[in-house]
Amino acid sequence: MSVKFVAYNNGVLLPQSKPKRLYKCECRIRLMKMLSDADVIVVLSCVSGALLPFARNTLGKVIASHFGSPATSHINPQNLRRLLNYQNTVKYRRNLLVAMCQQEYLPDHDGRRVRVIERDLTEPDRIVGELLQPGGYLKLIELGLEDCVEDIDAQRVFGYALFKDGRNTRLSYPLEKFHSDVAGRSFHNGRFIQRMREKASSLPNVQLEQGTVSSLLEDNGTIKGVMFKSKSGEIKKAYAPLTIVCDGCFSNLRGSLCNPQVDVPSCFVGLILENCQLPYENHGHVVLADPSPILFYRISSTEIRCLVDVPGQKVPSVSNGDLSKYLKTVVAPQIPPELQDSFIATVDKGNIRTMPNRSMPAAPLPTPGALLMGDAFNMRHPLTGGGMTVALSDIVVLRNLLMPLHDLHDSYTLCQYLESFYTLRKPVASTINTLAGALYKVFSASPDEARQEMREACFDYLSLGGVFSNGPVSLLSGLNPRPLSLVVHFFAVAVYGVGRLLLPFPSPKRIWIGARLISGASGIIFPIIKAEGVRQMFFPATVPAYYRTPPTE
Repeated sequence: MSVKFVAYNNGVLLPQSKPKRLYKCECRIRLMKMLSDADVIVVLSCVSGALLPFARNTLGKVIASHFGSPATSHINPQNLRRLLNYQNTVKYRRNLLVAMCQQEYLPDHDGRRVRVIERDLTEPDRIVGELLQPGGYLKLIELGLEDCVEDIDAQRVFGYALFKDGRNTRLSYPLEKFHSDVAGRSFHNGRFIQRMREKASSLPNVQLEQGTVSSLLEDNGTIKGVMFKSKSGEIKKAYAPLTIVCDGCFSNLRGSLCNPQVDVPSCFVGLILENCQLPYENHGHVVLADPSPILFYRISSTEIRCLVDVPGQKVPSVSNGDLSKYLKTVVAPQIPPELQDSFIATVDKGNIRTMPNRSMPAAPLPTPGALLMGDAFNMRHPLTGGGMTVALSDIVVLRNLLMPLHDLHDSYTLCQYLESFYTLRKPVASTINTLAGALYKVFSASPDEARQEMREACFDYLSLGGVFSNGPVSLLSGLNPRPLSLVVHFFAVAVYGVGRLLLPFPSPKRIWIGARLISGASGIIFPIIKAEGVRQMFFPATVPAYYRTPPTE
């Protein structure tokens, strides 16, 4: 015996046992009731947005894509069971960081339902997550979410301007080969997140709710779902074959899913400057100050974000005025003159915010039934503004891996298959992570003479223009995710610095400083590469997981 389904009314399937008798949507409703609680649970954070993959499709399109023609399809009982397994649900939890926001927009044949459970659905107010590199914007386009940066007063970003000791140079993104709309974007993070949420909640297969996830539900080493507290205070459980955890940099769930090695090299002090102009509009500004860099970029047509990096895990006290004094006496004299008056006025207003800058290499512990993503999984110094680009790139990789799967219930097979995710994400993630860590150390002031020469050489190298600036900027922007190219340019800066020392006449002291410069450069980049994984970073094709294929049904 077989059941015949007819595609009707834009993809909604109507069953019929007799040629002229249609039960309309009743069969579809009965099928949904037979489904498990969820096929995927995703744990998110309020600071990142909140959505997930897989939504956007009707049962008719699923059947048409996988079991027959667009109009009709005959399904025997065995295929019907496959169909019931295929219609999946995704659940989220608090703390996402732009990371899963995009995944509900998959091609029409994915057909999974999404339940978003996020700690706080009000608009976030953050001082980071405000700059999207051009490579990240291309990922938004790939996910069909480029309109999420519209109607939020987002500003186009075409490159960077570097300032050091009264000198400056402009570095443009190499966008000549792309559509005119492709550029970086800077904006209020909360507005961007709200647009993501609106996009998700507009889909018929997405259910958005507020709640706080407290723990993962585990059974014999397999994650079965999550326990969370709803907005009303009720304790609930949600079950699914796959739980995606994205609960942000302060994750309390990653302990069993990775080996976290969190480093806090510095803190950001954030201010918003109003009614002033940047020296180079539509560019991010990086001041190579003492002791560490200062960032400026426009987040709306009237506001400029300033981020002052303070080395260490603590900042001067706000309550007794030490921080204000530090900003006005140490920081203000080093910033461009056009911004000094507005900077001091903002400090006097007292609206100063701080946050720790965290760095954590990806060290996953593959666990059946669960996958870790976002800042809960991998962090880098925010100096280069690459966090959202990495997150969006990871989403595209995961989407492509999950797209051909019909059934997520075999947790162990799925876990083995998804191990390829950790290798496939490396080109983009490792390039941006390594560059962020290396540039922060090079751009920070140091009493060491060799480090000072490296810092000076980096500024002058980028000022040369042409391939000397286009290469590093294309790496930073996510347009050229090639780790080997990164290493080549990094050591080219070191060699350039040594050449400056030895010309026109080398001396024993200069030779010694040059040797220490090369040694210092190696000491900066090689530990970062080791943490990222040399094999996965440079030789991914030698990793067995690279060739994992979707499990057979």
